[in-house]
Amino acid sequence: MNLMKFASTLLVAGMATAVFAADGDFNLKGNVQTQVTKSIADEDNNFSSGWIRANIGGQYKSDNLDATIMLRIWGPEFGNSLVKGVDFEKESTTKSNIDKILADLYWVNYKWALGEKDLLNLKIGRWKTDWSQSTHFGTYVDKDLTVRGLWMRDYSHNAVEMGWKHGLNQLTAMVAAKNGTANQGYVRIEDDMKFTFPLELKVAYRTNAVDVVQNTALLTHRLAAYASYTIFPGLRAYGEYACIYTQDEEDIDYDAPNYLAPEFKYYQPGIYFQPFYLGAELPVAAVPGLNYVLSNLMVEWEYINKRDNLYQVTEQTYDDWAWTVALVRNIGKSKLQFSLYSENEMTDLGLAFRLTSTIK
Repeated sequence: MNLMKFASTLLVAGMATAVFAADGDFNLKGNVQTQVTKSIADEDNNFSSGWIRANIGGQYKSDNLDATIMLRIWGPEFGNSLVKGVDFEKESTTKSNIDKILADLYWVNYKWALGEKDLLNLKIGRWKTDWSQSTHFGTYVDKDLTVRGLWMRDYSHNAVEMGWKHGLNQLTAMVAAKNGTANQGYVRIEDDMKFTFPLELKVAYRTNAVDVVQNTALLTHRLAAYASYTIFPGLRAYGEYACIYTQDEEDIDYDAPNYLAPEFKYYQPGIYFQPFYLGAELPVAAVPGLNYVLSNLMVEWEYINKRDNLYQVTEQTYDDWAWTVALVRNIGKSKLQFSLYSENEMTDLGLAFRLTSTIK
């Protein structure tokens, strides 16, 4: 059975149920986002990157079912090719950059109450995870270590997930597919522990266990832990640590017709990567007048051992350490976010700005 078709069928059924249900609420959601980045070392361009996009969709919530569909829309000037790898000069159209509407989020979440404190759920569709709460680093269990994110990162999963919530603790286990035949994919388990005192802990494990069912492949194990502690309102310390390891299998046949290469080139057998970052959210309300300018101020440091090994190049050096300073200002339904951060080396300065205007 095609896993993606099965998931899509259940998704449509869930949304149809939501439309006709009388015990829930359906709300439209949308925003417009503008983002630009500038590397000081990039002297050839006004901006190193930039785009304007819209996010629009709807969300349904009830006691026994939640559902979301969100579309992401870009203009044709921002380098969005509908089909990657297509030579448009040889096709019927000569446009290499065309309008794109991305099915960004779509999922249904069925819920069953088991007593006063226990809740089971079954989630099907496509959704994102970015549980580090960092402005720039973290979520190592999902991310490509060669790419540093900016604010909300897009770690998407096409998956089926079972969850169990007991009190403030949420345990989830998903099986995610990376193609329509479910011959490629992974298993991801996460435990989110919130406490009545100001401490939050998260632990997650991910491995490409689906890859080895139909393919010859190496198993990569990713384990990450996150902690956040609010000392007092406005002052919070947080951080994340991960261990990433690819098994060293001596008898694997790299020339097998069904050999599947690791997800990232730096996943070399027998090599450990142990990234971590530490961050602090500093109080702005305690400084007279500063709260009129800023809503949040965050400072973060990241370390990845053997960062040079990630890129496998010799013409560029990469520092193991990286840093970022982030400033946030909320104005009504708009949020302004500004970051200063290091790039390849700690002395390489990058700037980024994002404006998100919520319209519904």
